[in-house]
Amino acid sequence: MVYYFQSTATDPPTTIYMGKDKFENEELIKYGWTNDVWFHVDKLSSAHVYLRLQEGDRWDQIDEKLLLDIAQLTKANSIEGNKKDNICIIYTPWSNLKKTGDMDTGQVGFHKNKTVKRTYIDTRRNEIINRLNKTKTEDYPDLGLMKIQNEKMIRKQQRELEKLQNQAELEYIKEKQLEKKKGLNGYESLMVEEHMYSNKGLDMTKTAQELEDDFM
Repeated sequence: MVYYFQSTATDPPTTIYMGKDKFENEELIKYGWTNDVWFHVDKLSSAHVYLRLQEGDRWDQIDEKLLLDIAQLTKANSIEGNKKDNICIIYTPWSNLKKTGDMDTGQVGFHKNKTVKRTYIDTRRNEIINRLNKTKTEDYPDLGLMKIQNEKMIRKQQRELEKLQNQAELEYIKEKQLEKKKGLNGYESLMVEEHMYSNKGLDMTKTAQELEDDFM
């Protein structure tokens, strides 16, 4: 089971979700998306809370009000952390989560510790938790199927983007070839016989100034 919440800290609201227990957490770790951000109470047991970024959003530039909502929700879903003040919440992209065979169910590490940010919660904010809990829904999604469908969509978008890029490159090449052709045609028109002059028939006894005056 997965719990879903809607944060109205953003417009439109942003979906936040988390697993019911450590077994669901394991599924979320396994079937995460590349645009997912993972949240957890630092050094304490807690729910694994996720934010799915929208296209163009960056994990290290999350809206401050939204970040506060997620951090409060993460704290509230930690048995020990919920009772304490001055709690640290860590977060990192899903792609930075490291899972090895010797880890317990729901346990993770990181590929790069430098790719982990922290935010601090001084105390529980009931008004935030109550607001989020009013939006809470439960579902039993097929996480594996959702991941496959998302990856198919990404590959399709990449193919379409590559197609557009190839078309743009072809148009650029055609445009340059046309400009070059126009330039050559212009040069050739200057070289036609009627535009050329010969010194045949000129009175070579005249000075250069006199010859120039003849053309004026």
